[in-house]
Amino acid sequence: MEIVILVVVIALVAVGAISGLVVSSRKKKLPPSSPSSTPTITAPPAEPHVGDEAETPRDEPRRTIEEVGLPDTTAGAPVVVEEPVEAAEAAEAPAIEVPEPSAGRLVRLRARLARSQNSLGKGLLTLLSREHLDEETWEEIEETLLTADVGVAPTQELVERLRERVRVLGTRTPAELRTLLREELLVLLDPDVERAVKTESGLDTPGVVMVVGVNGTGKTTTTGKLARVLVADGRSVVLGAADTFRAAAADQLQTWGERVGARTVRGPEGGDPASIAFDAVKEGIAEGADVVLIDTAGRLHTKTGLMDELGKVKRVVEKHGPLDEVLLVLDATTGQNGLVQARVFAEVVEITGIVLTKLDGTAKGGIVIAVQRELGVPVKLVGLGEGPDDLAPFEPAAFVDALIGD
Repeated sequence: MEIVILVVVIALVAVGAISGLVVSSRKKKLPPSSPSSTPTITAPPAEPHVGDEAETPRDEPRRTIEEVGLPDTTAGAPVVVEEPVEAAEAAEAPAIEVPEPSAGRLVRLRARLARSQNSLGKGLLTLLSREHLDEETWEEIEETLLTADVGVAPTQELVERLRERVRVLGTRTPAELRTLLREELLVLLDPDVERAVKTESGLDTPGVVMVVGVNGTGKTTTTGKLARVLVADGRSVVLGAADTFRAAAADQLQTWGERVGARTVRGPEGGDPASIAFDAVKEGIAEGADVVLIDTAGRLHTKTGLMDELGKVKRVVEKHGPLDEVLLVLDATTGQNGLVQARVFAEVVEITGIVLTKLDGTAKGGIVIAVQRELGVPVKLVGLGEGPDDLAPFEPAAFVDALIGD
């Protein structure tokens, strides 16, 4: 039985082997399959163009590198290769301006001053021209002066002098009244006091001028305009940007200086203003400059710490020598409120001169009289506009003429 099973298994194996050989031989005899044809790919239609480009794009003729002309270097002419220009060299230096001469500026700006200030003079002349100057009229005159920020004491003095002179004169023609008023206003302004900004040092060093004041009065602008006044008078100037608290104050001052060729000494924002002021004077001495102008930060007169710091700036600067001028910048539109600020600053840094800015706006002309009487310090400069040459040396006669008109 076992032999029979073995025979059957051998037979099956033999049959399977024979079948595999037959299938293999048939595959070798089959012809090779023909390659399939490449499918046709249809390009999408060209996108429409506009105007002259609406036609179907065409192949443009192209030139080889041999056909492109190259610069001829055989003739001896050098090929110029432009070098890149550095940004600092490419920037043009700012043009140096020629400021307007300071002499007679207030006279030239008289019309501008008169437009906003002569209400005081016209009002007084109208009242004085009344046929009967009774007590009520004199009270109106007094009120007019107080409204113009002349101040109580100067007003009382002026009214008393006017009453006395009108009583003595008897007849009052318009020309006489104008002359009378002009003379009395000039007396209040004290025309004989020295008003020139002191820019000459008694030592072999530059004159040093420090500009102080509260926030928003225009100190930096005034410092820049003062530099123009000095340059117009033939003086060389170094600017000290000691206002390190207000953003871009140093940039603003430097711009003013560049316009007239004055160098600005500055430090980091938030730096020590006393050290910057010290360095400015030091640089001015080294350069042999005529004047050093120091712009300080605006500070409220009620802030004791800031006022003490201003005193420190003054003391540090005086290590080089005494300050020749300390100018207090006041906003003329603040009127009597500015006098409170002036008192505090005068106690800290010993003010030697007043600069009244914005006198062409809503300011009353009488503030000039009031501030001089209050501080015993003369008004030396007045600002009559936003133009670069609108800062003028104060001239009492021209100022009064603008107040009362022709």
